[in-house]
Amino acid sequence: MFKTNKLLCYLAFGLIPSLGLAQQKDTPPANWFNLDYKKDGVMGISTERAYELLNGRKAKPVIVAVLDGGVDVKHEDLKDVLWTNPKEIPGNGKDDDGNGYIDDIHGWNFIGNAKGENVDQDNLEVTRLIRIYEPKYLSVLPSTPLSEKERREFVAYQKMITDYTKKMDEAASGKMTYSRIKMEMDALIKKIGKEPKDIKQADLDNAQNLTSVQKNILRNAKSEIEKNGFESVYEDLKEGAKYFSDQVDYHLNKDFNPRPLVGDDYENVNDRNYGNPDVKGPDAGHGTHVAGIIGAKRDNKLGINGVSDKVQIMAVRLVPNGDERDKDVANGIRYAVDNGAKVINMSFGKGYAYNKKAVDDAVKYAESKDVLLVHAAGNDASDNDVVKNFPMKYFTDSVDAVIGEAKNWITVGATGWNLDSDLLAEFSNYGYRSVDVFAPGVKIYSTMPENKYKDQQGTSMAAPVVAGLAGLIRAYYPTLTAEQVKQVIMKSVTKVDQKVKVKGESGSKRVYLDEISVSGGIVNAYQAIVEANKMVSNKK
Repeated sequence: MFKTNKLLCYLAFGLIPSLGLAQQKDTPPANWFNLDYKKDGVMGISTERAYELLNGRKAKPVIVAVLDGGVDVKHEDLKDVLWTNPKEIPGNGKDDDGNGYIDDIHGWNFIGNAKGENVDQDNLEVTRLIRIYEPKYLSVLPSTPLSEKERREFVAYQKMITDYTKKMDEAASGKMTYSRIKMEMDALIKKIGKEPKDIKQADLDNAQNLTSVQKNILRNAKSEIEKNGFESVYEDLKEGAKYFSDQVDYHLNKDFNPRPLVGDDYENVNDRNYGNPDVKGPDAGHGTHVAGIIGAKRDNKLGINGVSDKVQIMAVRLVPNGDERDKDVANGIRYAVDNGAKVINMSFGKGYAYNKKAVDDAVKYAESKDVLLVHAAGNDASDNDVVKNFPMKYFTDSVDAVIGEAKNWITVGATGWNLDSDLLAEFSNYGYRSVDVFAPGVKIYSTMPENKYKDQQGTSMAAPVVAGLAGLIRAYYPTLTAEQVKQVIMKSVTKVDQKVKVKGESGSKRVYLDEISVSGGIVNAYQAIVEANKMVSNKK
């Protein structure tokens, strides 16, 4: 799962390296991703201007599926824009519509069981693959005779070990450092004698007998504390500590395997009727944030305005804290398609695949049913043309050779609001062939569980901007196919005559957006409506 943790600690304390989610300078206007550059001075997608063109035009609500870690369907800004299964009777314990899923009122949860128990933490895919291959290849030498298939597996296993070892070293170091910082901060809080929410700068200034680490923390974090408050910085610290602890204890722990809880036949991809109707799950922060960007109810004087005013959010829970599993992704896509979704948002990704064919087949199924898939490019500041990021729009055979490309797929990178060297989000993946468009993904304010709101960032936030736009187009221009909607979005991007900074193999370099994406620009809702009007007129 793409992490969008703020993790200010590594910046404020100067003790931990960046996790690839550094922040753009200054603060953008509220709801900036919907604003217009000429009118508002920020590189939003001109959503509000688009509605001026749509004034008086009729629309039919479009179901947009959010495949993610869970959605708080009771949120004040989302409860009125949910998909509700019209043939299912809530809470009667029966599969009223006969689709194989009992009480799927607002969607389905593929990482839980019929008892209502849910998977929270899981491994990274590389950990799961090492657990499979290690018994076979741990003692194998490069000179050991192997079949062609075994040789490919052995080479892949060696790469996995290199990646895994690097991740574990970083996680162990991060856990140790964050644990120490948190211990010092907890001691400071106890010394002050107040709850974090009540601690002011004066309390910190007047604190006595501070340790050298405490002094260092307060000195480096002072500007952030003054700007956002002590509690915000402390919450970021706790988030960072949890992030690294989860990495060590669960994501990279080869002895941890939560899958038996689900109770499915894991190796059988055709086994699809498992899970439960709890679409919120134990950690719905990421998915709730994504859902709000797509379609939080507009103009209700609450929270934010989502991109589309005519969507119904379908929640499909399949992403744990850790890497999603290919079987669940495939089944999540199929569930969304079979239950009427016309756009599917997928703000997740990983560096390895276990059963890519199952996902490829599901993508082809979605394509056959005229469903558009929108996928986040990833947050590693890497070139997706070189470094694989799954799932992907490319279909491959048994030896990973590309044999086709999905026409109903959009991969989205992230940009910020300033038209300067920071335009491309520092963390965003890119790719001349692999990344289709860019969209706002820095400091995006959106919905969080329990009627809360928060800034988050990542390509996870950029993808739902595009999914919301796709839902908007499909609602107002229902005759356009998924492939045509993609064409509209690609043709109508804002192209910027300015170079941005990316990380290359030999260090940073400056490039134009058309050198690191297919479309060469940032999505623009206003221009997309103009383009959609042209396309519909040409079809008549």
